[in-house]
Amino acid sequence: MSVISYESDVVAWANQQAEFIRNKQFALLDLENLAEEIEDVGKSEQRELASRMAVLLQHLLKWQYQPERQGKSWQLTIKNQRECIKRCVRKTPSFKYCLKDEDWWANAWLDARTGAEKETGIGFDQFPEQCPWTAEQILAEDWLPSKVAR
Repeated sequence: MSVISYESDVVAWANQQAEFIRNKQFALLDLENLAEEIEDVGKSEQRELASRMAVLLQHLLKWQYQPERQGKSWQLTIKNQRECIKRCVRKTPSFKYCLKDEDWWANAWLDARTGAEKETGIGFDQFPEQCPWTAEQILAEDWLPSKVAR
């Protein structure tokens, strides 16, 4: 059996690496690339959580700044993102640290403001520089922000 290189076909390489582990052929493992791939799995999950939070925050901004356009679609997106975020945190308890990390929130908020600007036509600077809501409010099932007086 020839060893498949990581660079030539990452999917075939991953399958072969799994086979080596199952067969206890540890000497054939590509440890450096395996370590990187394992780290990447965690990073991918973190990106998904951050993306879901940005979408949730974006829709909360749209809800607050465009009350005339509020509808079932936005409510469903808000509800679905909350459920997915809670599920992610339940399945991966180490993600709780994200919800307490100021840099993580700042990045999610920046993405939300950018997305809300694109979707609403409201200027980026019209949205608060920092998220005005607590994590508890954002994730609460029945909470929605009040209309903004502009």
